Amino acid sequence: MASVPRRIPGEATATRLSLKRLAPISGYVDGAWWPRSRDLAVEAPLVALAVSTRVGPVRQIAFALDAWDPAPRSAVIDVVGGGHAVMLLGFASQDPHVVLVTGVSDRTLGLLVVPPEASDRAGRTAMARASRPGNAESPVALLSAAGIRSTAG
Repeated sequence: MASVPRRIPGEATATRLSLKRLAPISGYVDGAWWPRSRDLAVEAPLVALAVSTRVGPVRQIAFALDAWDPAPRSAVIDVVGGGHAVMLLGFASQDPHVVLVTGVSDRTLGLLVVPPEASDRAGRTAMARASRPGNAESPVALLSAAGIRSTAG
């Protein structure tokens, strides 16, 4: 298991995440996540901490196998007072542009994954579009509208 300490918030280290406001579920995704790499052992604990206020402690993250570097089966989230393991579930059939983050409450967030290599402007545009209330665009449409070409699936 990989263990990643909680990062101190700041421009260079903050998790790039944008969520829709709490409202009735709509559309393909509940927001967007722009990881800095395709290494889930490093990135998964960071997004799990970031969404825990919405879904509670994260139990699992489902991802497309071909969209990420090879990942361990779980990652440990280090928090003050201890940590817990988050299962990393890779699927060949999952949309390569989405991760599904599930909390212990069984609440799941579908997050558009903005490619780590996206330009600053394109990444911010994709995140803003994906987190707009009522947005129902597909992941490919969200990326395309931001000028990000889909190379997966």
